[in-house]
Amino acid sequence: MDNILLSGGLSFMITFFSIPVIIQVAKEKKLFDEPDDRKVHKAVIPTLGGLGIFAGFVIATLLGAPQTGASELQYFIAASIVVFFLGLKDDILILSASKKFAGQIIAAWILIKFGGVQLTNMHGFLGVYKIPNVASICLSMFTIIVITNSFNLIDGVDGLAGTLGVLTTFIFGSYFFYIGQLPYAVMAFSLAGSLISFLIYNFPPAKIFMGDTGSLLVGLINSILVIKFINIASLPATKLSFESAPAIGFAILMIPLFDTLRVFGLRIFNRRSPFSPDRNHIHHFLLDLGYSHKNTTFICLIANIFFIGMAIVLHKIGTTYLLSILFVTGMAAIGIVYNLRQKKIKKRINLDSVREKELFKTHKMLNLVSESADVE
Repeated sequence: MDNILLSGGLSFMITFFSIPVIIQVAKEKKLFDEPDDRKVHKAVIPTLGGLGIFAGFVIATLLGAPQTGASELQYFIAASIVVFFLGLKDDILILSASKKFAGQIIAAWILIKFGGVQLTNMHGFLGVYKIPNVASICLSMFTIIVITNSFNLIDGVDGLAGTLGVLTTFIFGSYFFYIGQLPYAVMAFSLAGSLISFLIYNFPPAKIFMGDTGSLLVGLINSILVIKFINIASLPATKLSFESAPAIGFAILMIPLFDTLRVFGLRIFNRRSPFSPDRNHIHHFLLDLGYSHKNTTFICLIANIFFIGMAIVLHKIGTTYLLSILFVTGMAAIGIVYNLRQKKIKKRINLDSVREKELFKTHKMLNLVSESADVE
């Protein structure tokens, strides 16, 4: 317990005191996120909050991790450093999607090859259990890269990525602490402490964004935690095991992961790069419905908690059935929100059309009056 308190408290303090310095330096060096048509903020805001998150996370993890049984942490930190510099360069100079993807592959390979972060079993999904090593590596690589990008793509509203990151790391950290896996618990609570501290400055109105530096780090650490959770929680000998561990892991990351898979699928279906920007994310739909940043974040948080509760209650029905229920429920919820958004947009267009017609009539009447006056 002392390790958990040390790591969580230390990461909170480091991030809390470093963010104001980062904001000041960013303003002096003009390191801002410039608003455009796709982004929801209208003012220039510093984007280097990930620096404070990274500092708090790494220092707290290294100091709080137990001396025994933490040999994998060095590889986790190494992969974190890779995505940290990827994000940092993208936040400052802009990095091409291909180079960012290549860097993520390197980080994922470090985790798989040296850190043992690998899915070797499908746990009954579609009737598949043990899988060949090549398929295992490909599946693990795909999982790490998708989850890493999921928090980057959901980071479009003040407080959203940070709040969901706190939720996921707190749940993973609590589970690993309960079953005695202290290295993973320390890592999870270190990131949770940094994110809680960061949210003080990021909640609306945001003073700073986490940028790619922070969002890629949050995604990478969650990919490690969820894969380890699936591998450990599925074992019958574990202190707290689940028959549908992959589905529960998916539910814990439901909002960022499901939204990313959905948006990637839409972009690929429309013959576009999966990394090309658009306004098809769930937070864009909620904003278009008129919800504020705070309300959008709150709705996504409650929805994620709902899916986690559903998965835990239904975990005995099997991985395939539970994942299907989660997917269908997620699609239904998205469909409802999307239709509400389209109706509101259509109503707005019709209202604008009526206003234009009224303005045209008024303008025409004024012209007639003016012509009549000229004749007189």
